[in-house]
Amino acid sequence: MGLPDHQMTEGERRIRSFRPHWKRLIVPFLAMILIIVASGAAMFFMPAFEYASYALLAVAVITVGLLTVWSFVPYLRWKNTAYVLTSHRFTISTGVLGKSVDDIPMSKVTTVSADQTLLERMLGCGTLVIESAGDQGRVTLRDIPHIQDVRAELFRALDEAADEELSERGGR
Repeated sequence: MGLPDHQMTEGERRIRSFRPHWKRLIVPFLAMILIIVASGAAMFFMPAFEYASYALLAVAVITVGLLTVWSFVPYLRWKNTAYVLTSHRFTISTGVLGKSVDDIPMSKVTTVSADQTLLERMLGCGTLVIESAGDQGRVTLRDIPHIQDVRAELFRALDEAADEELSERGGR
């Protein structure tokens, strides 16, 4: 998920691969239920008239359109968003039809912070903010599952990267 093994550099190891927390799917799921119930009720209670078959077809087309926009597209966005933490970088991969991949090298990360609301604490997710000296500057990642574990692993990877950099400098 996210970063194929053949795109990893020599000596780089995958620490954690994950996608956004499932809470992102709550609203699309509720929308799906509401759309299905409303369209079922519209079809069931539709009065019999000359153009009833066209009205039923219109309800079905509108239902499919609403399900696509409010449920299927958000699911695909969630499913095609991947975060990969390796010993050398943090990779953010997004996109359904097109693909966007951002890499934040560990050597460029300057600050890492995590924020959680009360609901997020109960669900075990939160917002991760990574500041880097590179082009991205500040990256805010919302709905990160197991936020404290991810943050701790990110700090360990930062320490390892700093140790490697020091040993390379000392070896020269």
